[in-house]
Amino acid sequence: MDIRHLEYFSEAAKQLSFTKAAATLHVSQPSLSKAIKQLEDELGVPLFYRSKQLVLTDAGKAVLINAKSVLDAFHNLNSELKDVKDLKKGEIKIGIPPIIGAAFFSSVISRYKEKHPEVKLLLNEVGSKMIKQGVEDGSLDIGLICNLPHRKEEMFEIIEVIHDPLTLVTDRDHPLAAKESIDVSELENEPFILYREDFTLHDKILEECANKGFHPNIVCQSSQRDFMIEMVAAKLGCALLPSKIAGNIIDPMLAVIPLKNSNLSLELGMVWKKNKYLPFAVREFIDMSTHLLAGEEMSIY
Repeated sequence: MDIRHLEYFSEAAKQLSFTKAAATLHVSQPSLSKAIKQLEDELGVPLFYRSKQLVLTDAGKAVLINAKSVLDAFHNLNSELKDVKDLKKGEIKIGIPPIIGAAFFSSVISRYKEKHPEVKLLLNEVGSKMIKQGVEDGSLDIGLICNLPHRKEEMFEIIEVIHDPLTLVTDRDHPLAAKESIDVSELENEPFILYREDFTLHDKILEECANKGFHPNIVCQSSQRDFMIEMVAAKLGCALLPSKIAGNIIDPMLAVIPLKNSNLSLELGMVWKKNKYLPFAVREFIDMSTHLLAGEEMSIY
């Protein structure tokens, strides 16, 4: 059964004339008559009494009621699909690590919402490990992840965004605060304010400390950079933060010291699942982000 068969039948039932129905639908009468005959053969019942004027049979009346429902649903589906294609509807689920917050997406979001106000943007603030898991299992469409693998993981498409070295943040009265730079090995006896275990930076810092011959003394773990900075200000310990975050600290009681002989850095990238169907709204968001990244320096922090 073709949807056109139902359209031809419904119009013929409305006009009670094959000739008038064919003219309204801009098809030839033989084509319309043939389509309705095919529909009758498939259903196994006559739909019209064919005389000087068409008359619906009882079966034809029953089919007409259901045909109208099917055609209405089909037309509604086409309207819905047009809205989706025109980005009048849809939603995008985005994962963002708390270490950077939503600032990275501020310019993209504002421009996207201005262009497509009906599309919902759902932001979920979680660590990079959970973001990668969410993108993989489909609960997230797009994610920002920190510390990209040297080889792109086969399951993800990745846009590389930033490479930002970590720096030491400590209180101004600490003996290390007077140094121009510091090696991670000098932090062996220092208490650490560290990222939570669901952050890839957590693992990176532990790995760097292990390479320097010690395990850090972790006194506090958090997902919130502001809380970490407050704990350092309270002299609970030191923290390793990306240089652009540390550079924006205005507290005069804190000191920021560059690391030397260190590969520790925040690597930021936008990821989505490879070989997965992407809704129109998601594709447009990726395209807009790509163009903005290529054409201007975005505010990350």
